[in-house]
Amino acid sequence: MKFQDDSEYIRRVLSGDVAAYASLVAKHKNLVFSIVLKIISNREDAEEISQDVFLKAYQSLDTFEGKSKFSTWLYRIAYNAAISKTRKKRVEMVAIEETVITNYSTEGIGRNMNDLEENQRQLILEKALLRLPPEDTLLITLFYKNENSIDDISDITGLSVSNVKVRLHRIRKKLYEEMNGLIKRN
Repeated sequence: MKFQDDSEYIRRVLSGDVAAYASLVAKHKNLVFSIVLKIISNREDAEEISQDVFLKAYQSLDTFEGKSKFSTWLYRIAYNAAISKTRKKRVEMVAIEETVITNYSTEGIGRNMNDLEENQRQLILEKALLRLPPEDTLLITLFYKNENSIDDISDITGLSVSNVKVRLHRIRKKLYEEMNGLIKRN
């Protein structure tokens, strides 16, 4: 199905064509679900939260100012809803400290990865991603897989642009370390 520009659907919904909202849902449901699932790690909860996200977005559509893309606005709602759900589940909040990995060369991992076949490299990467915290995996997914810009990720997560850059840098280092460890074990 070929979709129109989001602004056209929004205009139609705000003009009373409620059915046009179904097209916005169809267009964005996979990525909203993906964002929520990366944070929640429970399929049923992710489905419920995703539905809540679209309901909240519909109810707030008249407040969408168009300063950012609709998708960025929607993904921000999804991100916040998922984070809120994880906070509600925790009995006690614990601050997550970013660890800085020092004295680590990415050249070593590059040489080791080049010795592997493509399917082995993909498997190592997938295993390493599973070892990262959900929020780290989400940032990597938004940037590399979904090709969101640093500015879009900042809007979605509420992190500053410089914080997104620093976190992506640290996450890549963690990812390299995990991959290197997996290669050495194999």
